[in-house]
Amino acid sequence: MRILVWHVHGSWATAFVAGDHEYVVPVVADRGPEGRGRAQTWDWPASAREATPEQIAELAADGGIDVVVLQRPEEVELLRRWTGLVPGRDVPAVYVEHNAPTGHAARSRHPLADLDVVEEGLVPVVHVTAFNQLMWDCGDARTLVVDHGIPDPGHLYTGSRASVGVVVNEPVRRWRVAGTDVLLEVGRHAPLDVYGMGVGKLAEHLVEPPSGQATGPALQHGLHDDVPQAAMHARLATSRVYLHPYRWTSLGLSLLEAMALGMPVLALPTTEAPVAVPPAAGVLSSRPDELVATARRWLADPDEARERGSAARAHVLEHYSHTTFLRRWDTVLQEVTS
Repeated sequence: MRILVWHVHGSWATAFVAGDHEYVVPVVADRGPEGRGRAQTWDWPASAREATPEQIAELAADGGIDVVVLQRPEEVELLRRWTGLVPGRDVPAVYVEHNAPTGHAARSRHPLADLDVVEEGLVPVVHVTAFNQLMWDCGDARTLVVDHGIPDPGHLYTGSRASVGVVVNEPVRRWRVAGTDVLLEVGRHAPLDVYGMGVGKLAEHLVEPPSGQATGPALQHGLHDDVPQAAMHARLATSRVYLHPYRWTSLGLSLLEAMALGMPVLALPTTEAPVAVPPAAGVLSSRPDELVATARRWLADPDEARERGSAARAHVLEHYSHTTFLRRWDTVLQEVTS
């Protein structure tokens, strides 16, 4: 089928457009939020092609859009403005909710809950974790869960660098949500290698760990801004430990990717992390000092780190299979278009 889907979350979209369909990806002149087009740092197949609003309008007029995958409330109005179509009435549609509620967790009303198009289940809300489905108040909307699935990056882990790897976007702007204070606390005792957009701004906040704290040769922190995904995976896998410092997030695909690389995990026991990280694969703790102690232990014990990382990889391959993800999405799309 031909699917209209905006490029919103790069890693999720990369997994989604790898299916056996044609994907129409909106693009606008400045590649801004209304249409970013194809990913620039991920490898997407030729079946995911860009289309301008005018081209999308032509497709819609000819009945050439089989289903719309919405991911932001404003896309409902964008679709109406570009094509005149109302999702769920004029064209089959689903709404993917990538995030956990940003307000009060138990009282957050979903933005689609009060739109008339969700009445009678015309536009189901698809959550990416069961935690998110539990926490969002979606009113009368039909809700489903399609767990994440990631393309296997390969067992690239070497752990050759006695550092703690982290992937986080805009850690300074998203300070407490991203757990940047936790990240900095770990960085006081162990070298960090941090990847993501805007990580260079961390430089003024980081203090190099004292010599010998990380065990072995002294290392300095490394800040790696917006590295293409494949190159980032190869570099990240050289760090001995992975830290997921987020206080409040959905389920970061970077966490699953690190586990698939074969990295042992340190994380806070919040949102979906207790499901994603079994005890054999890492340590979840609300105590930063325990995360620090475990990081230092693994930095000094490559064998334990490697054993934990192998368990992490096995868990991801079993529970977050890319094949299962695509098959589940095929089922959802067939249901809404039938």
